[in-house]
Amino acid sequence: MTRVVIAPDKFKGSLTAVEAAAAIAHGVRDALPEAEVSSCPVADGGEGTLDVLVAAGGRLVELPVRGPLDDSVDASYVTLDGTAYIESARACGIEFVEPSPEVALAAHTWGVGELLAHALDNGARRLVLTVGGTASTDGGAGMLAALGAGVFDAFGAPVGLGGGTLGRVASAELGPVRERLGSVEVAVATDVTNPLLGPRGAAAIFGPQKGAGPREVEQLDESLSRWAQALRNAGTPDVSDLPGAGAGGGVAAGAIAGLGATVESGFQLIAGLTGVAGAIERADLVITGEGSLDEQSLDGKAPAGIAARAREHAVPLMVLAGRIQLDESQLAGLGVVGSAALIDHAPSLDHARAHAATLLRERAGELVRAWART
Repeated sequence: MTRVVIAPDKFKGSLTAVEAAAAIAHGVRDALPEAEVSSCPVADGGEGTLDVLVAAGGRLVELPVRGPLDDSVDASYVTLDGTAYIESARACGIEFVEPSPEVALAAHTWGVGELLAHALDNGARRLVLTVGGTASTDGGAGMLAALGAGVFDAFGAPVGLGGGTLGRVASAELGPVRERLGSVEVAVATDVTNPLLGPRGAAAIFGPQKGAGPREVEQLDESLSRWAQALRNAGTPDVSDLPGAGAGGGVAAGAIAGLGATVESGFQLIAGLTGVAGAIERADLVITGEGSLDEQSLDGKAPAGIAARAREHAVPLMVLAGRIQLDESQLAGLGVVGSAALIDHAPSLDHARAHAATLLRERAGELVRAWART
């Protein structure tokens, strides 16, 4: 019996990873009715991680929190075996705002701190913070303030919320946060390696996606520099150049410095909970994918992680994506034996998004039939 492992990430704007896996599974069964199909949707610590964790047996906890521009948003986190998994984007995701220069300076992470506080108050023994897809560039200052930290200007007054306010920050008081955490361990799940500051930092690389122009990028980078100095003065490690500290608009830096968090690979962490590694070892074929397979996919994203596992065990790999922007040599380097982009089989991008499940089923069936004939 042919054993097929289906391990896609989300198709952003169309399908969750769980939905994508279900659509691909239908296509595999259309082609190979007798196949043993294992659905193992994956995530890399970015948006959509909670959907994968719920599918792995986690419990969803829902509550309203303060959104990135102060309006209340309906947020959630997942608990699994005593660990609370907090997805930053559920509280301050970019989907809650219309990106603009003003928004880039004003958006904050207070709601992320509210989620962490709720998990602590309800007995979480470990916290895992995923940090992709935020609207904010505040270095996690809002998150720490919601947990009781003081973020003060030179006169001892609170500086307010948003990355733009951090240009006035002079000191940070982290004692209340440490007291609240107690012995609870914290991890930041990310595969982003950007530092907090500089040309590859949170403001320069991610700020423009959030509406920041050149002037705002410069202002935010300077503000984050002052924030990093205030954290150092409070006795924390220097997070300025630490790989990964720039993830989520610097919320990773705030977690590392203020919460004592360690940095873990988002893909490795989530993959360890879904059983995908063991499934690939026993597989005859692996199928992965995501919305856009491009250069960024090669830099620690979930499909690249799946590809590495498949190569390790000499298992053929297929890739399905909304669009594929890698050339044949790059695909071959991943070990891909068959691929399809939905946009190549749809009259428009809007059509591909609206009918992604059907297109995935059809393309998966075609690829698997061709593979089975070889």
